[in-house]
Amino acid sequence: MKKISTRALSVFLIAALVFTGMCVFIREEYLHGRKWAMYFSMFNPEADGQLLDRNGIMLAAFNKDARVYAKDWPTRVSNYHVTGDYAGMTGTGVLNRFWGSASDYDFIYGIHNERSGSLSLGIDAELNNYAYSLLSQYGKGTVMIMNYKTGEVICLVSSPSVDPAYPDEEPEDGAYVNRALTATYTPGSTFKLITSAAAIENVPDLENMTFRCTGELDIAGISITCMEAHGTQTFEQALANSCNCAFAYLTYMEVGQRLMVKYVTDYGFLSPHSIDGIFTSAGNYPTEFVGDPELAWSGIGQSTDQVCPFSMLRYVAAIANGGTLAEPTFVKGGSNGKSTLLVNPATASRLQELMRNNVVSHYAQEIPSFQDLPFCAKTGTAETGAGTSHSWFTGFLQDDAHPYAFVAVIEEGGFGLWAAGIMVNDIFQHMLQKAGTT
Repeated sequence: MKKISTRALSVFLIAALVFTGMCVFIREEYLHGRKWAMYFSMFNPEADGQLLDRNGIMLAAFNKDARVYAKDWPTRVSNYHVTGDYAGMTGTGVLNRFWGSASDYDFIYGIHNERSGSLSLGIDAELNNYAYSLLSQYGKGTVMIMNYKTGEVICLVSSPSVDPAYPDEEPEDGAYVNRALTATYTPGSTFKLITSAAAIENVPDLENMTFRCTGELDIAGISITCMEAHGTQTFEQALANSCNCAFAYLTYMEVGQRLMVKYVTDYGFLSPHSIDGIFTSAGNYPTEFVGDPELAWSGIGQSTDQVCPFSMLRYVAAIANGGTLAEPTFVKGGSNGKSTLLVNPATASRLQELMRNNVVSHYAQEIPSFQDLPFCAKTGTAETGAGTSHSWFTGFLQDDAHPYAFVAVIEEGGFGLWAAGIMVNDIFQHMLQKAGTT
């Protein structure tokens, strides 16, 4: 009798454990079943859809039987860092997210095809092809262009790239990195646009100040150097000349570290951002006191400064749009009213004037074709510490018919104007000639 009682108790305990386990499983399946099922469904999706560029060009398509990409090699490669692939190798591709969202899961019926259809992007595939053909000649880097009125991204290329239909077994180093969104670089003189904003709002009588440049400025025994001696300059002339001495003086004598950190933070350069749920890289700036010479270098875009190209694009797009940022998006149709007042409107207006003056008084004098388009811009020649420089060019067209902001970086490309600047000019000349407006 005792043995029977013991066995009965054991059976009861086993049944209780099984019942408890089933309850736990049902609870977990209810809470997390969609994530589990959708993860494994990526290998056998029931969904179908198409990813299209703004002109209806097919970038990728999928159904239960096949997963394909654009038919031609240039379109697949140049658009790869926007579309991504079905395996999610780049981590920033729109395709993987769109594909996953086309199917859904519920507790009773499991995975089911929720919708079919297409997603149209603001990207111009042909423009990407042209931009990538130029960028890849320089080597590694990125170009990104957006409509600063609507937020639509119309161009994003990153080099080197990948053919998602026939990926290399040993791709070029960094080929899966989206340099526009997930890389950071020393910004060089493009950073002077942030220092300029801080100076405009906090330095009394800035517009009447003059700055004497002999080619170098001694700060606590450390020499801050310029490419040449600019002589006596106004603030406007100092920005056009990209004078290191003038901006070093402004940073450490007039603005100071506390305000510089505030502006860099408020403008979003130290934070990651999101574009359609895809996260970007945060930047860096010396937030603790590092000495006057290092502070001076930080205000001209050197020191430990690191900027994500996407963050710079957000900033110049806000300047172009009177201080208001239309949040960037890959989806055709724009940001649907999602906007942020990023820059004081009066400051944005003055920066527009200064950036236009950069082009008229300096860049167009060296490259006459800059006169053909209403560019407002700033170059950057960012020293890497290895005897080379990254080439930056950022800004916008001051044109309501073509409201485009841009950022371009060429790794170890040398002078900003003579690499990234020429490339951006070529891209816009091509784009507007194609539209029949030049």
